[in-house]
Amino acid sequence: MKVLAAMSGGVDSAVAAARVAEAGHEVVGVHLALSRNPASHRVGARGCCTVEDAGDARRAADRIGIPFYVWDLAEQFERDVIEDFVAEYSAGRTPNPCVKCNEKIKFSALLDKALALGFDAVATGHYAQVLPGVDGPELHRAVDEAKDQSYVLAVLGPERLSRALFPLGDTPKEAVREEAEARGLRVATKPDSHDICFIADGDTAGFLAERLGTREGPIVDSSGAVLGTHEGAYAFTVGQRKGLGLSRPEPGGRPRYVLSIEPVSNTVVVGSVEELSVSSLSAGAPTWCGAPPAVGDRVGVQVRAHGAEVPAVLTGLDAAGVAVELESPVRGVAAGQTLALYSGTRVLGSATLT
Repeated sequence: MKVLAAMSGGVDSAVAAARVAEAGHEVVGVHLALSRNPASHRVGARGCCTVEDAGDARRAADRIGIPFYVWDLAEQFERDVIEDFVAEYSAGRTPNPCVKCNEKIKFSALLDKALALGFDAVATGHYAQVLPGVDGPELHRAVDEAKDQSYVLAVLGPERLSRALFPLGDTPKEAVREEAEARGLRVATKPDSHDICFIADGDTAGFLAERLGTREGPIVDSSGAVLGTHEGAYAFTVGQRKGLGLSRPEPGGRPRYVLSIEPVSNTVVVGSVEELSVSSLSAGAPTWCGAPPAVGDRVGVQVRAHGAEVPAVLTGLDAAGVAVELESPVRGVAAGQTLALYSGTRVLGSATLT
């Protein structure tokens, strides 16, 4: 089988490529140049797609003994991921750019290009498993629960899953690093990337301010009383407690939290932690990894990449969206987040919270 191995320059993708090559497949490594400023330098575990990452990926490919190329997808990444990220925040929603990147870049642009060039599949270093099922391939959680990335892959449909290889899904991260060391891969001890890859300094509010400018608006409580002002509602997200810029807490000294963001009026609404709790969720634009579940089914739902799974019952389902009733309330849920649905370790699909 001809396999295109996406190599980010990190330890996971390097070991994934090595495993696929060792299994006897014809493997070609490719590094995706997604940054318009690749000369920038990585700072610890922040940032990606730097000239250092490209160099690390090339050295890993040389060590494995596979051909290696760099593909420039910076323009598409800017359009489909970064511009979407900015537009979502501007609209008062909280997007997950990793979900969008997997959907639009790694398993759309990359996979389509790979298939056009005669490859059979794309391999990545994601921690997830594709297992055979009665009705076709199924996406499952990784063995290493702490590193599981099935949430950000829940947007993949059956056709894409059938062309995806995740060689690390059955292996704990510590063992992957040990394997990289044994294989002589220099990236064995390289820090993992985290946070938003295209905001290397971690200052999301500053990044958005550069793109959207400042626009003063009110901060109000749930009764509508004005408590202060802000310079851009996009700088806030539901559940946020710090950085509100308010001089006084709630009565009784309790902290305030962001409850909602109203982009039309440019208003940030804050309140108590109890007001953050929700017991039901609705989401639109569902994507199913296989046959969809049915109303009344018990499912597990996850609303953050590193959040806990919560038991729920599916109360609504049609082509436009899904609705679930949670067994226990969750806090800080924001429109724009991805709702992933599970049955045991199996990913059923995903939708976008409204």
